[in-house]
Amino acid sequence: MRGLPNFYHSYTFFFFFLLILFPAYSISANTLSASESLTISSNNTIVSPGNVFELGFFKPGLDSRWYLGIWYKAISKRTYVWVANRDTPLSSSIGTLKISDSNLVVLDQSDTPVWSTNLTGGDVRSPLVAELLDNGNFVLRDSKNSAPDGVLWQSFDFPTDTLLPEMKLGWDAKTGFNRFIRSWKSPDDPSSGDFSFKLETEGFPEIFLWNRESRMYRSGPWNGIRFSGVPEMQPFEYMVFNFTTSKEEVTYSFRITKSDVYSRLSISSSGLLQRFTWIETAQNWNQFWYAPKDQCDEYKECGVYGYCDSNTSPVCNCIKGFKPRNPQVWGLRDGSDGCVRKTLLSCGGGDGFVRLKKMKLPDTTTASVDRGIGVKECEQKCLRDCNCTAFANTDIRGSGSGCVTWTGELFDIRNYAKGGQDLYVRLAATDLEDKRNRSAKIIGSSIGVSVLLLLSFIIFFLWKRKQKRSILIETPIVDHQLRSRDLLMNEVVISSRRHISRENNTDDLELPLMEFEEVAMATNNFSNANKLGQGGFGIVYKGKLLDGQEMAVKRLSKTSVQGTDEFKNEVKLIARLQHINLVRLLACCVDAGEKMLIYEYLENLSLDSHLFG
Repeated sequence: MRGLPNFYHSYTFFFFFLLILFPAYSISANTLSASESLTISSNNTIVSPGNVFELGFFKPGLDSRWYLGIWYKAISKRTYVWVANRDTPLSSSIGTLKISDSNLVVLDQSDTPVWSTNLTGGDVRSPLVAELLDNGNFVLRDSKNSAPDGVLWQSFDFPTDTLLPEMKLGWDAKTGFNRFIRSWKSPDDPSSGDFSFKLETEGFPEIFLWNRESRMYRSGPWNGIRFSGVPEMQPFEYMVFNFTTSKEEVTYSFRITKSDVYSRLSISSSGLLQRFTWIETAQNWNQFWYAPKDQCDEYKECGVYGYCDSNTSPVCNCIKGFKPRNPQVWGLRDGSDGCVRKTLLSCGGGDGFVRLKKMKLPDTTTASVDRGIGVKECEQKCLRDCNCTAFANTDIRGSGSGCVTWTGELFDIRNYAKGGQDLYVRLAATDLEDKRNRSAKIIGSSIGVSVLLLLSFIIFFLWKRKQKRSILIETPIVDHQLRSRDLLMNEVVISSRRHISRENNTDDLELPLMEFEEVAMATNNFSNANKLGQGGFGIVYKGKLLDGQEMAVKRLSKTSVQGTDEFKNEVKLIARLQHINLVRLLACCVDAGEKMLIYEYLENLSLDSHLFG
């Protein structure tokens, strides 16, 4: 029995030695207590409860610098979403994360802090604990209070280059933070880069992409459904967008409603803003959306009172009632000088407004907002202010509501094929009237009854001749889309006989119709980056559907002489000629003046590039 105490002393010493040598084994799955630590040498990490995210030390590429960061654990491809000491890396593989003096700190090999949460609040009586949540948020809180008011610090208030679901971008009155994301310096260097994406809270809030001190791209203001400058931003069954404007906060965020869907918004080291969605079957991130995507996304591309339209050549156009400020430079396709008024505003009366449809609203940082009035009251408010140059609704839902007005010059405007909203620009009375129509009225009033009768006979004769032409010519424009769709739905079904092994089989080839919005989204609004080629018929774009299928879109020019009958015959012919050695026709699209053919996408360019180089 005398040897028993010595045995207990030896056992206690051995157990204490293990705790000192291997501290990682005492760390809980998703928390770090005040008595625990994370070290680089032990390679220990903290994992969120649902195994979605993981926190630990890492070194990117072949670099010898070490960082504390968070990455996805639930997916196979290592993707970092947050870095603590991005601008103060550890120079060696000796580093520790622990709770010290009511703060999270990262210590180097000399126990010198290289990063800290820098909390300077009052005394904290209860022990603190650091916890990694399933949404990717790393929080420091009271160990006895897991409610939001018990959180003393959170990583969501200090984003790096990634905006995660439930993370907010923008200003918070309680904390005083204006949260924004900033690019890595390079793909292997997480230090602060040149590009940032920030929410501007002045005027009518909107988000800007910056290159250091220069603005590159603007999202446009929130119009109740999406940002005015992002027509592709549509609500999905698994993704909900939210924009909050109040005295407490001005923030943008998004939320994922399905637990098995992973999506993130990030800014690359080259300044490209991108939304990615993880595709499990492909084991890769799919680029769901990006900006800037074309010339018209460049900030102030067409100067003041000019608007950009990627479907026109040149892309810069003056608003009605305005003319190029510098015609010579404008003729060289440089619209940065913008436009000037043809007639000055009178202010005393007679001014009116021209309605521009499907527009990205002008820069709203100096605009005024009144959410309590509608479009009619907004028009009267603008007319009463001699400095008011334009107005629009703040919310486009329903019949529209709210009022935003501009004073001074308008700039960074663009037009979309689909999306955007109405903008009302103030013009002098003389610029509102069509001079040609006014002259025609004067001439018409001077013509006698006999001449009118003669004209009536001529018109009747011409109408009889044109009656034999295609029914689409005499159909009202508003019915054109419906009739075109009906013709295609009823007649682009081809019956053909194929003789195979001396047996007759009759196959009905049905060619599906695609919605214009689906084609526009697949081609990133027919961006120049997706352009494959161009000919007398129009332009061919590369597209990608939400399920990842690639396609080639032949968009017939609006100036093409090809009518609906010719288009229908071409569809029938191509559908009959389906062959293993021919490009397969997948679908077609008819929408008002738009006519498009959708083929399967094949690599290796076109035949003429191989024949003629």
